[in-house]
Amino acid sequence: NRDKDVMHAPVYASRTIDGVIVEAALQWCSDGFSDNILGFVNSIKTTDGGTHMDGLKAALTRTLNTLARKSKILKESDPNLSGDHCREGLGAIISVKVPNPEFEGQTKTRLGNPEVRKIVERVVAEDISESLESDPKTLGNILNKAIQAFKAAEAAKKARELVRRKSVLTKSTLPGKLADCSAGFKDSEVFLVEGDSAGGSAKQARDRKFQREDPQRGEEGRRGPVQERGDQQHHHGPRARAPRGGGPARPPLQQD
Repeated sequence: NRDKDVMHAPVYASRTIDGVIVEAALQWCSDGFSDNILGFVNSIKTTDGGTHMDGLKAALTRTLNTLARKSKILKESDPNLSGDHCREGLGAIISVKVPNPEFEGQTKTRLGNPEVRKIVERVVAEDISESLESDPKTLGNILNKAIQAFKAAEAAKKARELVRRKSVLTKSTLPGKLADCSAGFKDSEVFLVEGDSAGGSAKQARDRKFQREDPQRGEEGRRGPVQERGDQQHHHGPRARAPRGGGPARPPLQQD
């Protein structure tokens, strides 16, 4: 983390379990937006990761979510923070000494011992939890950064959904009187209005954030069998159905 804006002094985890020596150092930076985790097995760098790094990541995600709820920073109704959110800005080193390491991959740079993951996860979870609980300020800073990462990801997701929605409506040949809403599809409502006078009143009264106006063609839509005939013949019919994903009715299936 050299030349970065570090948020706290390094947090350490170190212990030996079943002959496996685990040593880890972690430090978050306020100006980092990704993680940088280095792994070593018996002093050999594991460029392709492995079970020791998987254990570290799992322990961090579980521990930070547990501490966030324990400290009331996350409410019961709030979703859990993902691993990516918890590790944003993290610089870490995990080193293990394993009596009988099993390496995977063509270059043999990925640790495959399944028991190492459980050991690393236990050591990191217990030691990091103890260190952060004794330093509420550092814990709060780390959790706030993770929550900001979560909010940024959610905002980006909503922006993508809105762009895709607008793109679909822009490409469709929609009637000029259709008035779209600005909210996402999960919270939207559609008003079906008939005639210019009703449409004008509805447009003024609606909440444009989640209520959309969809014009219908006048009287012939109310005449039973004539509805389908008139709707298909008039150019507003299929165009008005387009934003709702509708189409002409299909005949019932015939059984042999």
